[in-house]
This record gives sequence, C-alpha cells and structure tokens, in this order.
Amino acid sequence: MTRMYDARGNIYAVVMPDALRGCGIDLPEQASLAAQSRGAWASSAIEAFCGWVPGTQPPGSKAHRCDGLLVGPFQSSPPFDLLIVNTDGTLAERSGNGLTIFSQALGEQGLMPTKEACQLRVHHDKSDALSPVETSVKPAEIDGVQGFWLDLGRPSFGPEAVAAQGVEPVTLNGREVSHVRRLSALDPAWNRSQFVRIGNPHCVTLVTGADALPSNAQMRESALANGLTRIAYALPIGAGQPCAAGVNLQWAMLESEGRIVARVFERGEGPTASSGTSASAVACAAWRVGWVTAGEVKVVMPGGTAPILLEELDGELSRVRLFGTARLMG
Repeated sequence: MTRMYDARGNIYAVVMPDALRGCGIDLPEQASLAAQSRGAWASSAIEAFCGWVPGTQPPGSKAHRCDGLLVGPFQSSPPFDLLIVNTDGTLAERSGNGLTIFSQALGEQGLMPTKEACQLRVHHDKSDALSPVETSVKPAEIDGVQGFWLDLGRPSFGPEAVAAQGVEPVTLNGREVSHVRRLSALDPAWNRSQFVRIGNPHCVTLVTGADALPSNAQMRESALANGLTRIAYALPIGAGQPCAAGVNLQWAMLESEGRIVARVFERGEGPTASSGTSASAVACAAWRVGWVTAGEVKVVMPGGTAPILLEELDGELSRVRLFGTARLMG
C-alpha cells in the first residue's frame, strides 16, 4: 500500500526503492544512477504509485492522486539519498514540503535522529548541476506543533543564478529586478520579477494588489495554463524560456509587516496549494526588494502558512530556514 503524506496541502507518496522493483520497475541500486536513468522508469513509477485506480477519480480532481513521488531512502542510516519525482516524470532538485514529508516518514521508520540534524541528499538530472542538493533537517517544535527545520542554505539572486536568458533589468523600490516579457504578456501587472535559487530555480513576480495574484483555478484554465507551462517547464513540454531547465513561478504581495501572500505554479507540476522552497524564495525576494527584514517571515499560500527564518550577515542573506510539518493520510 502506498503511504501518502500531506504537508500544507502538498501531497506526496513515499515509496521505498525495493517497492518499485517489486512492481517490475527497473530502478538502479544507487540513487545517482537512478537519477541519470529516470527516463527509463520515472513515468512508470508515477502511474503505478500516483495514478488513480480506474473508476475512483473524483470529478474535478487532479490527473494524479498526489503532487509527486518520493523514492528512498537508499540507505539504512544517514545521510539519506532520495529522488523527488514530479508527476510529469521529471526530477526536482529540492522540495521543501517533499523533504518535510520524507523526514516524517523517516521518523516513523525509526531512522530520523530525534535531536541531531540529519542530512538529506536529493539526486537529479538537471544539466546545470548534477551533484545532489543537500539539506540539513532537524526535528523541532513551534507553538506546540512537531515538525522540522530545513536548512536551505544561502540563496543567490538574479538571472545568472538561474541561467535566465532574454530578460531585462528594471527596478522596484530602487532595487534591480527583472522584466520577463512572457509573464507580462499574460498579465501587464506581472512586470517585476526576482529570480532566486535555493537549490532549485525560482521566479518570484512581485505585485502590489491582490487582484494580480492568480488563483489556482485560473492557473488551470487552458489559456493561462498553456502560457505558464511554456514559461515554467523545460523542453519538450514547455518552451524552456527564460530558463532552459525550467523555473518555478511564484506571485507575491506584501499583506502586512512580515507577512506575504503568495501563489505557486511549479515546474513539472503546475498550480499547487503550497511549496516550501517556493515560500522560501518568496521570502528571499521580499527581503531583496526591501519588503521585509531579516528574521521570521510568514508566507501565506492556499494550502497553509509557512514560517521562514531569514538570517543576514554583512548586509546579505546568509541562510534560509523553513519550518515544515506533515501528516500521514488515511
């Protein structure tokens, strides 16, 4: 039976490598080799573990039961290797909610240290960086809620951080950001964006009014969905522009001091209720343009609110931490 977990409305199935092999899916023994050969097995794994049983798909639901598949661990002790498989069969370099769910699953298996930090290594096949993306995870409690702090490291900013091409420099609050013509062609209000890399690439579009925040329902409508897919997804599904490897899209609005409202369209998935790395990128982008200061920032998404901790050193962001919780479904 597939074990599915929910983290702020983001649902992932967690599957041991042997479970895939037991279904006849030829998964290599090493995570690095599995990542490099994902074209041979990933789509089959998604259909086997994320697809609806025939006749059970509720009307109006997503094409799959969950937002992706977490394959791992490949070891019995830390550090732990894993793969994050999007529902289109591609691999993600990092997912805050996915890593939170994976940490919860490790804890239930008795593998997660209870007091010390644990290293998770996500293997992927992106051409811009083939080495695994590492995240330090530590159990924690906030306001009586048990969860995990994910240390996402130091962010980088600007088109060069995500290998974006064909964008133009503009300013917001006297800070340089980017104009992505493909976005502003969809909505003129989407004309100020901040590129952020936190182990994976993000394009945060900064807006001043709630009417410029697209709803998930709007992002699923064919015309807008097609336009956003061409921007967010790599070839052959998208256009790979402005980023050849694709980019996660977010929209952010400053609601009040230290509180940002956001929407998310993920590369490889589409509109989603929440995303941990997207929330972290939104907080970083808000800091970059002077909307928030270092310290705790709350990012509000349809699936829930993510507490983000921004650490500053010598006028630069030195570290980003994300607090996440997850629950077993069913």
